[in-house]
Amino acid sequence: MLSDDHVNEIIIEVENVSSGVQSHPSSNQIFREKVLLDSSINMVSSISDIDVVDSQTVSKRNDQKGNQVLQFSTSLNESISQTLHSLECVGIDTPGSSHETVQGQKLIASLIPMTSRDRIKAIRNQPRTMEEKRNLRKIVDKEKSKQTHRILQLNCCVQCLNSISRAYRRSKNSLSEILNSISLWQKTLKIIGGKFGTSVLSYFNFLRWLLKFNIFSFIVNFSFIIIPQFTVAEKNTLQFTGLELFTGVGYFRDTVMYYGFYTNSTIQHGNSGASYNMQLAYIFTIGACLTTCFFSLLFSMAKYFRDNFINPHIYSGGITKLIFCWDFTVTHEKAVKLKQKNLSTEIRENLSELRQENAKLTFNQQLTRFSTYVMAWVVSTGVAIACCAAVYYLAEYNLEFLKTHSNPGAVLLLPFVVSCINLAVPCFYSMFRLVERYEMPRHEVYILLIRNILLKITIVGILCYYWLNNVALSGEECWETLIGQDIYRLLLMDFVFSLADSFLGEFLRRIIGMQLITSLGLPEFDIARNVLELIYAQTLVWIGIFFCPLLPLIQMIMLFIMFYAKNISLMMNFQPPSKAWRASQMMTFFILLLFFPSFTGVLCTLAITIWRLKPSADCGPFRGLPFFIHSIYSWIDTLSTRPGYLWVVWIYRNLVGSVHFFFILTLIVLIITYLYWQITEGRKIMIRLLHEQIINEGKDKMFLIEKLIKLQDMEKKANPSSLVLERREVEQQDALHLGERDSSLDLRFRRSVQEGNPRA
Repeated sequence: MLSDDHVNEIIIEVENVSSGVQSHPSSNQIFREKVLLDSSINMVSSISDIDVVDSQTVSKRNDQKGNQVLQFSTSLNESISQTLHSLECVGIDTPGSSHETVQGQKLIASLIPMTSRDRIKAIRNQPRTMEEKRNLRKIVDKEKSKQTHRILQLNCCVQCLNSISRAYRRSKNSLSEILNSISLWQKTLKIIGGKFGTSVLSYFNFLRWLLKFNIFSFIVNFSFIIIPQFTVAEKNTLQFTGLELFTGVGYFRDTVMYYGFYTNSTIQHGNSGASYNMQLAYIFTIGACLTTCFFSLLFSMAKYFRDNFINPHIYSGGITKLIFCWDFTVTHEKAVKLKQKNLSTEIRENLSELRQENAKLTFNQQLTRFSTYVMAWVVSTGVAIACCAAVYYLAEYNLEFLKTHSNPGAVLLLPFVVSCINLAVPCFYSMFRLVERYEMPRHEVYILLIRNILLKITIVGILCYYWLNNVALSGEECWETLIGQDIYRLLLMDFVFSLADSFLGEFLRRIIGMQLITSLGLPEFDIARNVLELIYAQTLVWIGIFFCPLLPLIQMIMLFIMFYAKNISLMMNFQPPSKAWRASQMMTFFILLLFFPSFTGVLCTLAITIWRLKPSADCGPFRGLPFFIHSIYSWIDTLSTRPGYLWVVWIYRNLVGSVHFFFILTLIVLIITYLYWQITEGRKIMIRLLHEQIINEGKDKMFLIEKLIKLQDMEKKANPSSLVLERREVEQQDALHLGERDSSLDLRFRRSVQEGNPRA
């Protein structure tokens, strides 16, 4: 309990501070009203500033908008009197004081002309409770709707566009939230990035990106090709033995898995039902999948190129951002530790790149390394040529080998040899790192990627030549199904070898490095070799989607299993990279390799198939046609006889079927690419100049500070008495600040005592 003297002292102090607020307050009301008044004064002052700015802005507008604002102000004064009861919910006591009513009117009048974002920000900064802010927003929205109804009656188009834009933003945000909520492996990817860095994480991100591609392709094929075929499919009379899972022949031959099973007739249920042309559905569905993949690859390359190459200093994060930007919404202990590990890994990557960029070599060291690089390239190129020659001769004699051997497992010879080469040669290339010893780990990954892509794409090119020249022209009953079976076996054999390498080969390397040859230690994750396995498999899927429409489903299952297999092997058998480095630009390079030469080669192969090869006469949806493309020619001829579809014929003949149109389109794309590249180079030069300017300004400031210090030292030596006076002034100022701080602390203590003692 406080004595009466202390209570009177507290009341007198508070009354002196907030005098004139109320006429006859009690001691308990005085303190509460003081706090309320202080917040109200701050609120009104800030709103007055906003009102002044708004009035200056309105005065600069044209006469028409000025008249509209004046009309709104008149109608606002009339409608404010109708909302006085609502102002009580906001915290303004209208019956008590006319001064507070004026403040409420001024508050609402200043909020209405603002934009939605500024209005929300101003209401959020008000010193009020959440309920009061909600009521205030409802009142302002109500008055805003009245004003909008009066002023924007002639601007319905503007209002409609604003509504569409607002609905688009909301739907876009909702869609992004849904996609983020259903995104696969978020937690696993964070763990991988925190432990192994962004370089290893780029492989798993690329795998997940390819999985999305195959999900889309499977959904499209299943919807427009497989489901219609199911409605007219006949029962399969072949017996399933289990060997078909490895060879792809037998029971699977008469299923929707391969091209030869699909009908060439128009599907129609009933006399009055709608017809479904299977030829057009097949070729347009495959074309839609490849076209979507084409534009998705272009868009992804442009996006990653903009983020990682146009301004790498901004998009790479930076050490300052990593150190001083912490997400305070992360409260879970495991999430906090994972966030700390991610930040420490990114800081090490940034620092390592700065250190590696400053490293310089002597002339003799550069000459030695250049000679080593040349020798490594000569050896790697020779090995690749030898492997491609072996695949070529094996493919040339593969058909004769299959005719002379009736064993069902004989069809696995070519896929087995190709998979052995794809597994052994990249491992041999990875050993070159012991000799080349690149300073930048990124350069090492780039070189390995180029060597591996040359090897694997050359092998795929030899196989495509074998399929289009030997198999397609061999006179077999259904050569399209034979090509689909070959691609299925290659894809399956590559998947089996990858799993065996993950669970057996990488485990043996860990045992050798930990127990037999301890100097080797734990191996590091080979990014280049694993990424090229994904690119090789995806290339086979794109080639085989025309001959085996279910390949995207098979690739989906394989990628899903491969993610968990590689994740388990990574955690058990590998160590983090010995040289930390940022891989922000790796994803761009991966997609570039996937686009060229992988996807462009696929387009060339399928174009030759559709425009130059004759379909089988007894199977498939294009049986009986001289070329696959003649199905579209027949459709265009049919539409030309119907007046309502002449615009489709015009588009095909003048745009799709015109060489000049594609020439002009290619020229425009090249010009835009060149301009975009020049803009990028100009921005890089500007960034470099700005960095140099910042460094020079820092040097100028240091020079001026040093000169100022020297002048002060000279002045002190010339006038010693001025130094004594300066010290006295500093001591007096310190004593004054100390007294003010003591008095403020005493007042805070008294207020806290007053709050803790309601009786006083």
